[in-house]
Amino acid sequence: MATMVGKQDDFTKALQELLELDYDAIEAYEAAINRIEDSNFKSKLSDFKIDHQRHVTEISALLRSRNADVPRGPDIKQWLTKGKVALGGMIGDNAILTAMLTNEEDTNTAYERMINHPEMWKEAAPILESGLLDEKRHKSWLESVKNEQ
Repeated sequence: MATMVGKQDDFTKALQELLELDYDAIEAYEAAINRIEDSNFKSKLSDFKIDHQRHVTEISALLRSRNADVPRGPDIKQWLTKGKVALGGMIGDNAILTAMLTNEEDTNTAYERMINHPEMWKEAAPILESGLLDEKRHKSWLESVKNEQ
C-alpha cells in the first residue's frame, strides 16, 4: 500500500496521519515479533518497534504543544500493514521480513514528505529528521537481511 501521508496541504493533518502510521507500524512490528522464528530477527524487530513507540511519544507531544487533536491509536490502515505480516506468518520468516520491508518503505516515504512539507513547523524539524534516520536504518537492515536470504 502506498502511503499518502505528507501529501495533505494542512501540516497538522499530515502530522496526525504520520502519527497514525507510526501506530500502524507498532501493530505490524508486534505481529511480526509474535510470528517470526529467528531470535536475532525478533530482537532487531523489537528494537525497531521501540523506535516507533518513541516516534508516537514525540509526535504526540508536538501535536499537544499546538493544541491539536492527538490520535490515540492506529487507523483502518493497520489492517493492511498488520495483515501483510499475518499472511507472511503463514509462509515463514522471509515473507514476514518482506512484509515489514514494504511497511518501512511507506514510513520512509512519509517521513521524507513531512521533512519537505511547505507548512512544516520549525519545532517539528528535529523530530522528523530523527524519525527519518530511524526509518532509513530500519529499511536498510531489512534490505540487507533480504539480500542475504
